[in-house]
Amino acid sequence: MTGTWISCSLLRPFLFFVRCLSVQRQTIQPRDIACMHKCFKILLESIHSTDLRRNFGCLAIGTLEERRTWNYQAQKLITLCSFVLASCDMNYPGLKDMVFLTSLAMRLLVFLTDLNGWKILPQDHIRDIDLAVENLICFMGSKSGLYASVRKYIMKLDVLLPSQRGGMIQTEDRFLITASALTLALRPFHVIKSNKDGPSLGDIQCAKKQYCLSLLTIPWLLQRLPAFLVPALKHKSVLSPCFQTLLMLRGKLSSDMSDIHQQVALCWHKAIPPVGWALANVICLMTGNDNGSLDTLLFCQDVEHGLYVRVVITLAEIFSEWIDNARSFRKENQRFECDCGTFEGSTDLSTFKKESMLGISERSYVELLRPVYHQSHLTDLLAVLSTDMRAQGADMLASDNLGKLELVDISYFYSYMLRLFSVLNPVAGSLPILNMLSFTPGFLVSLWRSLESNLFQGASDCARDHPGSRKNGTSDARQQTSKFGGGKWTSVLQIITGKSQASADSGLTGSTDSHISSGLVDEDSCDVWDVELLRSGPQGLSKDMYCLLHLFCATYSHLLLVLDDIEFYEKQVPFRLEEQRRITSALNTLVYNGLSRSSGLQNKPMMESATQCLHLMYERNCRHQFCPPDLWLSPARKSRPPIAIAARTHDVLSTKSDDLSLVSSMGSIITTMPHVYPFEERVEMFREFIKMDKVSRVMAGEVGGPGSRNIEIVIRRGNIIEDGFRQLNTLGSRLKSSIHVSFVSECGLPEAGLDYGGLSKEFLTDLSKAAFSPEYGLFTQTSTEDRLLMPNISAKYLENGLQMIEFLGRIVGKALYEGILLDYSFSHVFVQKLLGRYSFLDELSTLDPEVYRNLMYIKHFDGDVKELSLDFTIMEGSFGKNHVIELRPGGRDICVTNENKMQYVHAIADYKLNRQILAFANAFYRGLTDLISPSWLKLFNATEFNQLLSGGYHDIDVDDLRSNTRYTGGYSEGSRTVKLFWEVMKGFEAKERCMLLKFVTSCSRAPLLGFKYLQPTFTIHKVACDVPVWATIGGQDVERLPSASTCYNTLKLPTYKRASTMRSKLLYAISSNTGFELS
Repeated sequence: MTGTWISCSLLRPFLFFVRCLSVQRQTIQPRDIACMHKCFKILLESIHSTDLRRNFGCLAIGTLEERRTWNYQAQKLITLCSFVLASCDMNYPGLKDMVFLTSLAMRLLVFLTDLNGWKILPQDHIRDIDLAVENLICFMGSKSGLYASVRKYIMKLDVLLPSQRGGMIQTEDRFLITASALTLALRPFHVIKSNKDGPSLGDIQCAKKQYCLSLLTIPWLLQRLPAFLVPALKHKSVLSPCFQTLLMLRGKLSSDMSDIHQQVALCWHKAIPPVGWALANVICLMTGNDNGSLDTLLFCQDVEHGLYVRVVITLAEIFSEWIDNARSFRKENQRFECDCGTFEGSTDLSTFKKESMLGISERSYVELLRPVYHQSHLTDLLAVLSTDMRAQGADMLASDNLGKLELVDISYFYSYMLRLFSVLNPVAGSLPILNMLSFTPGFLVSLWRSLESNLFQGASDCARDHPGSRKNGTSDARQQTSKFGGGKWTSVLQIITGKSQASADSGLTGSTDSHISSGLVDEDSCDVWDVELLRSGPQGLSKDMYCLLHLFCATYSHLLLVLDDIEFYEKQVPFRLEEQRRITSALNTLVYNGLSRSSGLQNKPMMESATQCLHLMYERNCRHQFCPPDLWLSPARKSRPPIAIAARTHDVLSTKSDDLSLVSSMGSIITTMPHVYPFEERVEMFREFIKMDKVSRVMAGEVGGPGSRNIEIVIRRGNIIEDGFRQLNTLGSRLKSSIHVSFVSECGLPEAGLDYGGLSKEFLTDLSKAAFSPEYGLFTQTSTEDRLLMPNISAKYLENGLQMIEFLGRIVGKALYEGILLDYSFSHVFVQKLLGRYSFLDELSTLDPEVYRNLMYIKHFDGDVKELSLDFTIMEGSFGKNHVIELRPGGRDICVTNENKMQYVHAIADYKLNRQILAFANAFYRGLTDLISPSWLKLFNATEFNQLLSGGYHDIDVDDLRSNTRYTGGYSEGSRTVKLFWEVMKGFEAKERCMLLKFVTSCSRAPLLGFKYLQPTFTIHKVACDVPVWATIGGQDVERLPSASTCYNTLKLPTYKRASTMRSKLLYAISSNTGFELS
């Protein structure tokens, strides 16, 4: 059989009948298998023949007609063999015959497209044969449907576990098919390297495109292939052209992948789109080791890292858009179905189930992305970045920078990874990425250096570090801000009150003046901390700056969770304190302006990360100050509204108005970053909230209405806690109503007197004094110097223990609601729970300094922690018995080692700070929020909450007290004894003045906004004591001691004649810690 005979007498009828019928039917009949088997075998024998006449390949160098015929028939053979490959199904009835036929077809194509397989090559026609084969390869890659067939074949292969891939032995034919299919798929890439006057560039580009779209989108591509075939896919000659092609296809990549996916609709895992699988396969190809395993990270060193990073960014961006679109569609329709499958949340995206015949029940898609959260992945990229930067500095970079790496590229890479992991990883979310980024040496610092050079450009170090200096050229901008701010809040006032422009302007005058005077903000120092480039919020940032800042905020907020105070303040890692101040000022400016300009949904990830980071910096500053107060106030120094408007805005966010976005933005600022208002203004805002609530209760008929009435209770002096609990605990929010108290003495007799507010104050203060006493058992004191109150963990064993703590929450809420000061302060950890905030490691120092020191010792222990013989348990004692608490399931059997000591440290801290007191905090919170809205509480941090409850920490302002004092019983401001009293008060030391205030009001601290807000008003009542004239001449003065009625804040002051007598009598009275009985 000559080559001509094979072409004319064998292939011509064979290709017409067998190929046409099989393709039309889209199936191969058993009789066709035998026919194709004979034909393929004859062709292989012919190609292997050393006789030029008998070799089918000789027609490629024959006459022009023979060449055309050979080329046509060879192309039809490629199409037919590709169809055979696509039809090779493991469920085919005649599996053995079909596998053998497919093996034969693949061998035929391999030899047909490889000159090394031709047994005879006339030396004078080498170039002609070479061009013929190259043209054939280009046809195979562009028009034959080979890549679609290879995709269909590989999709039918099993997904193998790592343990199976190493030991799996395939049959010779099965392995030959897979290896041949990959060889043919990669063959066009080798034509690219040959001489350029051969195949057209368009065909070569088409082959690369088909490879990327058909093969790289195969789910679990590398996990389906034998391990020793993977290195061929990872070779530079394949990966680099693929990456370049994907970048060139960037604009059409999404639609092209969807088209390919629909054409070969065999993707059994339809929750992940083709671009998602392309992303995973690219990462696996670039980072897996030579056998395709992801257990050890090994970059392909020959492929430019910049290309790899930019390809991942491109694919991740398209994948993220797909997820966003799917989510939006699902929100509108609750559930939707599309060509890519059903999307029902992150669970569907994260896992897939496959038939048991594949040898695997479930796999996580995120597992394929595992290399990106290996620290070596980032360190390798940073090393390449450093090399590229040095080359650039030496002017060694070529004009084509496509493969060169920049920091912003790495930032985009990990920003998209954070987004994807947060959706695709339902258990841990983006934590693996954040852990790696946070603890990679130098990465955060590099991010901040890049940001700092842009955010603070043109500002000197002095201006950045030292408040008081003023930048030039910003006065116009400030004036514009001021004008904008004034007009904005005037508009809000009109929305709330419905007043005209003129009335609004007139109403604003007084409020603004008081607002400015109370703020006491040094504008010169504030200017330094208001970062100009961030005054427009996220909208004013370039795309690159946005990415850098988003990644920095997300990473640093994660690091701040585990960064202890020793590292932050003493070692000053990763940033010096002056850098921390700049970071804080940038975040403060960004969040404020982002909220005030109502950033859209597209800026939500940035705003969430920046807000979380800002909150962590603020809470650390509250615990141990490192930022000046002006820094926190600086963004709003010109544009924050007066108190009354701010408070009313907070309660009208649901107002239907064209300017609702403006109202909402102001409300968001108040709830998200109240610290931009000075503390005194927030206290005024809190009082305004209560005032508005009382007005709304009146309008609703809860006060003064037909069915409303005051609460009347009878309290036995010796059972004040039990009687109060029994009569008031079930009232809930009705406790906001006035309480009329009737006391019963210890003798069982009703005490005379009417309650005009004084007895209810006495009841609240006496009840709280008794209930919060450590002797009662509900609360205990911390071991720190300030002895702050903390729930007693043994209270849960007491009768009605949690209910009593809930009741005490209502009592504290009642005191706050009525403006009654209680002379107690709670532990910051406990208050954090009431404010809805999580407590972290360093706050343990405010609760139990000894435990904190021990944990710091373990954290920084240089030796082997195993020597300390610790396990994941903690001992808890109550009523003389010790209970072992496991910090994690099976904690008794988990030894603390150097590898898990950080987990142990944070597990102990989490238990002490959060889990141990959670039930008590929840109970107290339920009671407290019956009267005080949670959003009102969030205006304050833990320290400020204690000040709100018990008053300021500063000395008493005698002049303020004097101007807000009432005189009864015959005294007036001009009375001689009254003048002596104020003279003596000014002469007291600060501690003595506080003791006198506690003697009269039961609280040693002044109201935060001054004595104007003390309820009831501070009163001096005259106690007439006549002294004989001869006694006065002889130097004798009144002997009677002063007394007090704390329920009415009244000092009963005898008519002393001399200042020395008054001083000594007052000191004796206030030192004896008694009141009524002195009378």
